[in-house]
Amino acid sequence: MKSTPVEELFYEFDETTKILQDELSCTYLDALGETGENFFQGKVMQEEISEESKKVLTKHYTEFSLEKYEKEAIRKAYQLSILKGMQQSVQPNHHMTPDAVGIFVSYLVGKFTAKQKELVMLDPAVGTGNLLFAIMNQLTDKNIESYGVEIDETLIRLAYAGANLQEHPLSFFNQDSLEPLFIDPSDVVVSDLPVGYYPNDVRAAEYELKAENGHSYAHHLFIEQSVNHVKDGGYLFFIVPNNLFVSEEAPNLNDYLKKYTHIQGMVQLPLSMFKNEAAGKSILILQKKKDGVEAPKKALLVQLPKLSDFEATRSVMEQMDQWFKEEK
Repeated sequence: MKSTPVEELFYEFDETTKILQDELSCTYLDALGETGENFFQGKVMQEEISEESKKVLTKHYTEFSLEKYEKEAIRKAYQLSILKGMQQSVQPNHHMTPDAVGIFVSYLVGKFTAKQKELVMLDPAVGTGNLLFAIMNQLTDKNIESYGVEIDETLIRLAYAGANLQEHPLSFFNQDSLEPLFIDPSDVVVSDLPVGYYPNDVRAAEYELKAENGHSYAHHLFIEQSVNHVKDGGYLFFIVPNNLFVSEEAPNLNDYLKKYTHIQGMVQLPLSMFKNEAAGKSILILQKKKDGVEAPKKALLVQLPKLSDFEATRSVMEQMDQWFKEEK
């Protein structure tokens, strides 16, 4: 049976990663970042490799042409390789935005920015870059310049290699996203928010959304940092826990959002996508306030059915299209 393009690409990434993992005595994810760079450069970049392995790797990098593959096939194969590496790793901060979510966020970004052909986009918790890549691969009618911030060195190396493999114009910053960012305000912010407590109380004290006692919620601070780094009238798309507005800090968050943004909508993702109901997530859509920009008459509030239920999904998409006709 003939392999699909994604299978062919995954085989190449996986085979070369395993060789580098053995040669460099490193994790699968670190080796994957190295092989991604090698494919992009078309040669073995690491010096401490045995001659035998170097020959095998060089054959892979020179004889295999990425150019004949679509960007989306490269993204999916690279994502599969990352998922394989993440299953072997026990780091809790190593997770990836599911494909269906990335494609749905792309749909929303496209709808809300329908009149804009040029976009500057920021993901302040870029991870492996999968969410940004999914959006850039879907919205091919727009010229998108993107920025990603990530504190984890392994993840940002994977994102960097992934951007090169797909030839996306992306700038990455390896730093704590809640420290000052030297990035101009963007048109759009997208982010699968890291949920939990932020350990740096001194830095958190500079935010309006700091907790009165103890550590502050990192996801609340990320929202505030994002609002600070989007243009007036710009949009923000956050993947958030369903219980975002029921925590003890929720009243503070509510007041902040009312003060600086218009809540455009909340789209609850299918619960079937998550291990259990408590892990459920939604897409929160905000627009930063601007003179002359009014709040929607009614916010877009939708609960997505199982995406395999074609009829129910189509009905919800029609509802959403109707909302865009009326509000936008």
